[in-house]
Amino acid sequence: MSKVAVPQYHALMNPLLKALRDLGGSATNEELENKVAEIMRLTDEQLEVLHNPTKGGQTQFQYRLAWARTYLKKCGIIDNSSRGVWALTPEGAKLDHVDEKEIVRSVREQARQPKQGGTEEEPEEAGADWRSELMGALLKLEPPAFERLVQRLLRECGFVHVEVTGRSGDGGIDGHGIMRLGGLLSFHVIFQCKRYQGAVTPSQVRDFRGAMVGRADKGLFITTGTFTKEAVREATRDGAPAIDLIDGEQLLDKLKELSLGVQVRKVEVEEVTLDREWLASV
Repeated sequence: MSKVAVPQYHALMNPLLKALRDLGGSATNEELENKVAEIMRLTDEQLEVLHNPTKGGQTQFQYRLAWARTYLKKCGIIDNSSRGVWALTPEGAKLDHVDEKEIVRSVREQARQPKQGGTEEEPEEAGADWRSELMGALLKLEPPAFERLVQRLLRECGFVHVEVTGRSGDGGIDGHGIMRLGGLLSFHVIFQCKRYQGAVTPSQVRDFRGAMVGRADKGLFITTGTFTKEAVREATRDGAPAIDLIDGEQLLDKLKELSLGVQVRKVEVEEVTLDREWLASV
């Protein structure tokens, strides 16, 4: 059990509102995570604590921020689109601050059958069941199998000539490919895929950049884990070739979007209500 204190979900509600206001009233999950962490001055150690250390992937901060989003959504203060963009509602745009305790009380009153013993449902957009199962399956893959999965993922995203090299001692380069945009522009991309539970450090990003310089236009670093704040800064450092980062949560989202290892079935729910007025008039 980690001894590093991560803010509880209710303590993230007002920073979340401020983050949305600062970002112009709407933001993606990634933008919100970065902005809330900045507002609360959270340390790398706090941001790297995993929600489930045995399965990796989602951090405790990401999990609790998902809870904060869910509670504010249930109170009509924020909402999200099918494309995963969160925005202030007209009601939320009027608020500078919320009473955290009142939000929690209101949401719990909405539940028809309140859970006993303090147990709560999962935050609705977190989708904890399939995410944790998929992450567990990814972490069990052998390195060559994980590299083949990334190869398929890149092809599905529009890459061509994707090859897995997996050369050891080559700065962590696992493969390369060509990304074509609109049939007009092409970018040579070198990628590294790291299947593990920890956080990628800035030194690992630097090593990867050193290996790609002069050999590709772009670098892509994919991991089932997370990236430290310093690693993110290093990836976009001024004067150095930029490296795109995909962490475990983004990887799960992309696999779901492309239906790779995940089957999505839409379920239609029929709602029937009684027309008492009509019955009384018969």
